[in-house]
Amino acid sequence: MTTTDGTTTISTRDELDALLAEHERVLVMVRTAGCTICKSMAPVLDGVARSTDATVVEFNPRDDLDAVADFAVRSVPTFLLFVDGELVDRRADGFVPTDDLAAFAAGA
Repeated sequence: MTTTDGTTTISTRDELDALLAEHERVLVMVRTAGCTICKSMAPVLDGVARSTDATVVEFNPRDDLDAVADFAVRSVPTFLLFVDGELVDRRADGFVPTDDLAAFAAGA
């Protein structure tokens, strides 16, 4: 688990579960290493981390493919919003501008 610019990067379901237990609101971007749209989302995620109270996480489940099945991820990036450890919303529509993703993370 690493944290840079307000965004935490994880690679296992155990790391995700630990973050969900520690934080009330968690925005997770499920990504892959070769996803160019995912890479372009880095500054957007940083903006969301600075402008909301959500913990922002990049999750590359390469070594934990059960997590992909558990969350029914069909494409990347997929954004998952957790509140109090429960998945409450999701979106999988490619690049999302900062304001839209911040509103999604805030539950607006």
